[in-house]
Amino acid sequence: MSQKTVSWIRWKTIIAPWPEVDWLLLAMVIGITILGGVMIRSAELNQGITDWVNHWIVGSIGLVLALFLARWRYDNLLQWHWIIYGITNLSLVGVMIIGTTAKGAQRWISIAGFNVQPSEFAKLGVIITLAAILHARPASTIPAVIRALAVTAVPWGLVFLQPDLGTSLVFGAIVIGMLYWGNANPGWLLLLASPIISAVLFSIHLNSWFIWTAAIAIIAWRTWPWPWWGALGAIVVNLIGGEIGQVLWKILKDYQKERLIVFLNPDQDPLRAGYHLIQSRIAIGAGQLWGQGLNQGRQTQLNFVPEQHTDFIFSAIGEELGFVGCICLLVVFLLICLRLVIIAQNAKDNFGSLLAIGVLAMIVFQVVVNIGMTIGLAPVTGIPLPWVSYGRSAMLKNFLALGLVESVANYRHRLKFETRLPR
Repeated sequence: MSQKTVSWIRWKTIIAPWPEVDWLLLAMVIGITILGGVMIRSAELNQGITDWVNHWIVGSIGLVLALFLARWRYDNLLQWHWIIYGITNLSLVGVMIIGTTAKGAQRWISIAGFNVQPSEFAKLGVIITLAAILHARPASTIPAVIRALAVTAVPWGLVFLQPDLGTSLVFGAIVIGMLYWGNANPGWLLLLASPIISAVLFSIHLNSWFIWTAAIAIIAWRTWPWPWWGALGAIVVNLIGGEIGQVLWKILKDYQKERLIVFLNPDQDPLRAGYHLIQSRIAIGAGQLWGQGLNQGRQTQLNFVPEQHTDFIFSAIGEELGFVGCICLLVVFLLICLRLVIIAQNAKDNFGSLLAIGVLAMIVFQVVVNIGMTIGLAPVTGIPLPWVSYGRSAMLKNFLALGLVESVANYRHRLKFETRLPR
């Protein structure tokens, strides 16, 4: 037996428990996790902090958990999804009772000296619960859609009260993405999002709100089982949405209001509320095409960008790796999303397919919002960049989600061909 054959047999023995795992997806996630540690180290190089070591340690733990989950049959979660849902909500209630407060929000529970953020793991809990519900009853009917929304409303409300506006928006992206994949009418999904848009338009441009409400009424008339009632209901809902927007504005904390206002014009408060965004844009612009070089960015090394190792890590990438580095990272995220879609399409059942789509919706929304806020295209919401930003709870959650998706890939139906000998 040749040495090449022996090596191949050893490799097959190693991967035997994961015969159908998407190794390309796993490799890309490991790659951007390593990149995250490198950039976190650069951002903290002159501060005497070693969060980059913790980033890689937690990433390594997460990788082990992901490989373990990939071997475990994901469909076992079907009989546990209500228990997971209950634990998710209890953990969010626990934050409100014994949680640690920082920067105006109560989001962490201290366990053995480590701060755990239950709202991060709640995203995964919601994905599992919605996947199980939509697996049992697709979202092709209005009652099924209402049921899914009602299930999501409880953890969403608990997160919003912390307050954690960014995570509550992620919940919205997850439920809309999974409802779409679960055969919900796209018009219904637009109706779901319409009150949020109405709340914004009602406050800034009343004429646009009238046009938007009329368009939504037409969509409701075309897609609702009861056309006239649907159109009337759409008008009422958007009117209420506009009014609720005024109420919610009063509920928001001062720092949340500042983030939304400054997003439109950061130069109106350049030394306080607009400082993050201004410095982030300067850093990314300074990188130009090829970047200033690793550990060479002035904005990064002189600590001009606050929270750069967490929410604003993309600004360090833009300054030190340049436009080319940013594009390469975006291409990797695009490939990750494509692999998730392929896994969803090839899953053996709706439950596995919906799990993959839920993770896809979560990742896409977080990437778009995080990068958008660093370049001034989205408000600063505190949403981390998956696998790149520093954050232990977020890192573990992302790897657990990856493990579930890899389990879907590992246990998909395998094609079997039977050879028939000619008679």
